[in-house]
Amino acid sequence: MTIPAPATSYRSPDLEQVCAEARTCRRCELYKDATQTVFGEGPVGARIFFVAEQPGDKEDIGGRPLIGPAGQVFDACLAEVGIKRERCYITNAVKHFRHIQRGKRRLHQRPSTSHIEACRWWLEQEIELVSPHIIVALGAVAARAVFGRPVKIAAARGHPMQHENRHVLVTIHPSYLLRLRGRSGFDRERTMFLKDLAQLAEFGRAAQT
Repeated sequence: MTIPAPATSYRSPDLEQVCAEARTCRRCELYKDATQTVFGEGPVGARIFFVAEQPGDKEDIGGRPLIGPAGQVFDACLAEVGIKRERCYITNAVKHFRHIQRGKRRLHQRPSTSHIEACRWWLEQEIELVSPHIIVALGAVAARAVFGRPVKIAAARGHPMQHENRHVLVTIHPSYLLRLRGRSGFDRERTMFLKDLAQLAEFGRAAQT
């Protein structure tokens, strides 16, 4: 399944400028082995702002966030709870793909704290310019970037919190569901993820009243 790109650019001129600046980012060494900077996408004023970890192999090549296997899981779960991807802003905590080469394969490596901190400036610019009603941190790296400190996902997930005058919800990264597929615990974790996302649908409706 191919995740379609937005029909038109709907970033504001200010966000377009930040995106253009990010294309030549040299704040850490990850740019050296990455194909490109993968910036966020979505409308300014989006009520829901998703932060994932970093681009994967597909995202690094395609130049868009969450379009690989984890993105397909993410999209399916969004659709199941009635959230339209195109109405959300989606980005990564780290904008370049950290990986190790194994033959022809590029294997994912978790970003370090220094990578997260180096990229945090870009994330803060996106949040400021999009001005969402709620930020969703998908996984530990995203939560670390949003809060500026380590966050235990098991303890924090599913409970909307306040951070710097914004609502924040912490949940798992959809890649976790990929790793569990076909194993014990998959159905439970997927149900919990859907429950977390369903809160966002309710939050979005409440924000409009």
